Amino acid sequence: MSSSSSSSSATSTNNKLLSLQLEKPLGLILEEADSTISNSGVVVTQVNEGGSAYNAASPSADKLLTNAKIIKVMGTDVSSMSFDDVMEVIIGAPSPLDIEFALAASEEIDEVTAAAAAAPQYEIGTIVSIKVEQPDKPPITLEAKVGDNLRKTLLANKDIELYRGLKKKLGNCGGGGQCGYCAVELRDDSEGGVWGERSEYEDTKIGKKAGTEGQRLACMNNIVGPATVKTL
Repeated sequence: MSSSSSSSSATSTNNKLLSLQLEKPLGLILEEADSTISNSGVVVTQVNEGGSAYNAASPSADKLLTNAKIIKVMGTDVSSMSFDDVMEVIIGAPSPLDIEFALAASEEIDEVTAAAAAAPQYEIGTIVSIKVEQPDKPPITLEAKVGDNLRKTLLANKDIELYRGLKKKLGNCGGGGQCGYCAVELRDDSEGGVWGERSEYEDTKIGKKAGTEGQRLACMNNIVGPATVKTL
């Protein structure tokens, strides 16, 4: 399954198991775990940069998920299913969906998972404040849930104009991460910093000119904690 996605969510790690809540499409390329065994489950062979899984598991998403085996999808054990059956479960599941991975064993993985476990994070569903600043309008403070897509959260409020100007309104890609029109200035308001660095994919869409360092693509970021967002 190969794709790019507009959103993703927070992660948790435990004994080399990684649980993610991902929006569809997942942004993963999957193959049979063992081509000589019909019901061997599936493994990740590639993590697409800028996709749902990449954003959810960053930093080092490729190192964490490459060669990882999918164990459960929405609580259903798929570890001993055929490739086609696993795909059916994934396709039939709602979005976002919960996926549990068994990580490939390596010292590098141990270092990455240890860093992830030590990093501050909010549980999925936690209510946090998102302060929205707009040109020529008073600030708005939203109550948003961790795990929700930032773009969708902003668009759901009729008093927030994410796409300013006719060009952005008519020419945006609808949250596909292609146009760059949903770029916002984002300041991490959490203690310890949970938003992390923006992805390399966002760098290519936003650019690295002076003054753009704090900008993010709203469609490519799920809410992971409190923040101040300024529309552009």
